[in-house]
Amino acid sequence: MSLTADFIVVGAGSAGCIAAAELARREAGSVLLIEAGPTDRSPLVKMPFGLIWLIGSARRDWCYQSTPQKHLGGRRLAVTRGRMVGGSGSINSMVWFRGRRDDFDNWELPGWSWADVAPAFEAIEARLTPSQMNGAHPLSEALHSMFPGRGTEPPTPEYESAGVFAFNMVGGRRRSAADGFLKPTPEGLTVMTGQEVDRILFEGDWAKGVMLTDGTTLRAGKGVVLSAGSIGSPSILMRSGIGPADQLAGLGIDILHDSEEVGENLHDHPAAGLHFAGPGSGYGLTPAQVPAWALAPFQYAALHRGRFASPTVEAGAFFNAHALDAAPDVQTHFIPFMLGWQGKRYVYGSGYFADVGICRPKSRGALRLTSRDPRVAPEIDLGLFNDSSDLDTLVAGLKRLRVLMDEADFGPRRAPEAFPGPSVQSDEALRAHVRDCGATAYHPVGTLRMSNVVSAPVDPRLSVRGIGGLWVADASVMPVVTSANTNAPSMMIGWKGAQFISEDVT
Repeated sequence: MSLTADFIVVGAGSAGCIAAAELARREAGSVLLIEAGPTDRSPLVKMPFGLIWLIGSARRDWCYQSTPQKHLGGRRLAVTRGRMVGGSGSINSMVWFRGRRDDFDNWELPGWSWADVAPAFEAIEARLTPSQMNGAHPLSEALHSMFPGRGTEPPTPEYESAGVFAFNMVGGRRRSAADGFLKPTPEGLTVMTGQEVDRILFEGDWAKGVMLTDGTTLRAGKGVVLSAGSIGSPSILMRSGIGPADQLAGLGIDILHDSEEVGENLHDHPAAGLHFAGPGSGYGLTPAQVPAWALAPFQYAALHRGRFASPTVEAGAFFNAHALDAAPDVQTHFIPFMLGWQGKRYVYGSGYFADVGICRPKSRGALRLTSRDPRVAPEIDLGLFNDSSDLDTLVAGLKRLRVLMDEADFGPRRAPEAFPGPSVQSDEALRAHVRDCGATAYHPVGTLRMSNVVSAPVDPRLSVRGIGGLWVADASVMPVVTSANTNAPSMMIGWKGAQFISEDVT
């Protein structure tokens, strides 16, 4: 089989769905969108609570793992990435934050200032209509009392605030980039599922198509757009001969373009949390809650309401870890469910959970290929806490989170901290807690950073340096992660990518 289109977009995730749809809408040419996983036609995908069964499912999650993290006691961490139409936007908690305005201004890149990206966000939000969650748990509703002067609007990373988040849900159902931009499928766009890309095909130094893992070749008349994410996009580039020459040569890969920074600059939002447990507090497995759990699937099926309409993360906060009169440097995700800390998936009792994540981590890791075989996962070193100041900020954030949780007006639903527990007070004890239990917010970015610097893999127009007809449009191009959840910024990058490509390709 050999198909032809003007553009091939690799990866139908949050960025790829929008990049492909916008290229078609702008009449830049015919578009073939390739997704390795299945469609998103599953009740679990559309049901917000379904994510607890989707995450870790090999059919719809790539189920990557990090390398042993030296500052976390050698633990390997899950690197959850969606493997279906909608990508990670079909498997996530749907939290909607653009980020802070100065996140984009600080990139100091032409076309990427806040003034430049705001219209893209507005265009996407007009399709997805994200809004503050209705039907949140009373504990989630009460979280705004952390900062009572800020009212009950969704919190923002621009200043200290707390409350119920905004989500890309409509009527109790997930509304991903696939829902907003591929349904109905735009004219001129074809979507192919269940097909994984091995590498890019070239004529000289121009991208002219892709080869699938089954040997099928697909031709692109105008070029190829990589939207396979911060793990997939650099992996495909390196298998195609674009990356650090010495590493690729060691794997027997022919070098097309020596690009030393491919795979570098990997980073994520590191986080660690506090568990609270007590009767009458949050959702959980208790005899008193059995009737509500039994009713939940029927309530959701009939009305799209109730517990199964919860994306689990319902609320949160932004604050300064050291209580300084300065912008927030940490974010809290609040989950009004009893979560186990004993290594078990299901535990008895009711409770709730709140974490602290660093908005702008300084630590950096890297992604490396270990084989030219696409079936072999890359080596993913998140590099967590390589910069010790990240750990200092996280410990300070946990201390202040405790104060804020004590001040929140939870009323009779308040529960005591159960883990790590009130006896864990010193900085060193909290550092040990982070080493034992810290993880990430599943926001990997940066492995193909865009920059004006010629050594960077991607330029500010999202073209891969040294190669013609090849672009990257996903979170891998972020030079620095945004100060909150990255799903909305990833969609913005897809939208901007289509804008740039349609302007630059005649």
